[in-house]
Formats: sequence, C-alpha cells, structure tokens
Amino acid sequence: MKNIPHPIQYQGSKRALAPVILRYFPKNVERLIEPFAGSAAISIAAAAHRLAQHHVINDVNKPLAELLRTIVDQPIELAAFYEALWEEQHGDSTEHYYQVRERFNRTQDPRLFLYMLARCVKGSVRYNSDGMFNQSPDKRRFGTQPKTMRANLIGVSRLLKGKATFSSLDYKEVFASARKPDLIYMDPPYQGVCGDRDLRYLSGISHDEFVGALAKLNANGISFIVSYDGRRGERVFGELLPDFLNLMRIEIEAGRSSQSTLLGREEITYESLYLSESLVQRLDHLPAYRPPSSIQQYVLLEPGVQYEKTFQRVP
Repeated sequence: MKNIPHPIQYQGSKRALAPVILRYFPKNVERLIEPFAGSAAISIAAAAHRLAQHHVINDVNKPLAELLRTIVDQPIELAAFYEALWEEQHGDSTEHYYQVRERFNRTQDPRLFLYMLARCVKGSVRYNSDGMFNQSPDKRRFGTQPKTMRANLIGVSRLLKGKATFSSLDYKEVFASARKPDLIYMDPPYQGVCGDRDLRYLSGISHDEFVGALAKLNANGISFIVSYDGRRGERVFGELLPDFLNLMRIEIEAGRSSQSTLLGREEITYESLYLSESLVQRLDHLPAYRPPSSIQQYVLLEPGVQYEKTFQRVP
C-alpha cells in the first residue's frame, strides 16, 4: 500500500489494518461515513485510493473532531503552531507537557491536542472520570519532528480538503443521514477489555443500543462494516454481534501479543470485521488472503497488518 500520511498517533487506530478493510469496499461509494472516526485512518486511506466521493468524519470527542477539521482546512497554520509548541519543550520537557495538558483541559483547544497525541505515552489517550485528559508524557522522546508533522498535515489536507465534512454527534444521529449509495465504517469503543469504563474514551456505548441501531441500518438497506469484538487465543473480548443481524464475520489476525510473549504463551490476537448483507450484495467478489511470511508482535488492541483468517456467517 502506498505511503499514506498520518499526523495523529492514536493507539487502536486502524491504520495498519486499512489494507485489509479497504478490500471490502464496494464500487461507487458516494460517501464514506465514519461515526467513530478516531484518527480517521480509514477515511485517509480510502481518500488516498479514491474509494469514495465524499467523507463524513464524526467523533463524539469534540476536540478530536475539531483537530481533524483543522488538519484538513488549515494545515499550514496548524503546522506552525505545532512547531512553536514543540520547540518550547526543550528545557524541562516533562513540565512543559503538563503545562500544555492543563491548558488543553481548560480550553479544549484542538491544536494543543495534536501536540499531546504526538508526545504522550504510546499515542494512548486516557481520560479521568471528569472527562479530563490525564495521560503522561513519553519521557524517552519529544514527539513527531515538526518537519515530519508538517508533511503529514499537508498530505492529509490534500487528500480530504473539499471532500470531507466534520461533526461531533452521537453515532445514531450520523446513522440517520446514511443513504443506500453510502458506506458506513464503524470502529466503536472497544468492549470487554477494561471493565465497565474504558479510560481511552470519553464515553462508551450500550451494546444493546448499538445492535438495535445496526438493525435499523439493515432495514433501510444501508451498507456497513463494523470492527467490534476480538479474542486472544481462546479468550474472547466482548460480545459477538447477534445472528439475527445476518452479518458476515471475518477474523483478522493481528499477530502474537507482547503480553502473551512475556508470559511465555503462543497466543494470537484476532479482531472481528462484520459486513452487512447489503454490502455483501454490492461486492463483485469476496477477497481471500494468504498469510504473510512472518507474524509480527503487537500489544493487544494495537493491531498490525495481517490477513483475513476466516469468512463465515456469525455462529
């Protein structure tokens, strides 16, 4: 896959799995809709390959949605702001980071968010119970170099400017706007890993409500793809989507987790990809893949480029 710009380092991003996911896109997509956009990795990859005429990029995390909008609409100004902030850290970089974090939590300025995502531990967002960003800085590095960041910002802007709209709405509101020529790609808050509350997200979603919303999409003939549950070895994380939705389920291998390696286990991590019946009917064929020659190691929920393992109806 061609070199695609990505200014946001975001744990759990589907950037590495994009080559697999894009193979299930139908032809003639009018709008690619991402209700849980995150870093918008799928929209960026799809735009690079001209797989959709327009992109609807939404995330309930408003500073993140506004950051994505700013990247597309004002990349030069954002690059200059980032460079100035990045240069300020040379001295006491840890204290500088905490000062920027306090400013962000007070102002919700999306430009500050870009710096924190580049500088925080493993690009991993964390929020406290009050919704305040509370991740620590990575003390081993200073974050993305300004020159590299500028190139990535400009690259994403070139791909999406004039072809994208941005919002910070509840996912069900975004669903309501979908039409039959569209394709919805969903990567909702991951279930089953962090208990009742996942600190990586400002808010979670109800499994039952989500299933009901998918049923409505089915009733309206809307095409969609969902990245949802997963497993490591025989241990399943999250509930499978129910059989009555009549979805195709693909298990995508994400490699052997670092956690398993440390424990001396040979456990492979998988993620599920679900295709709606309407989408399957739009595909000319169902892709099949051979595994790569080697399996890379990844932390659980940090998937790497791997392959389709199975293609089957949900059991």
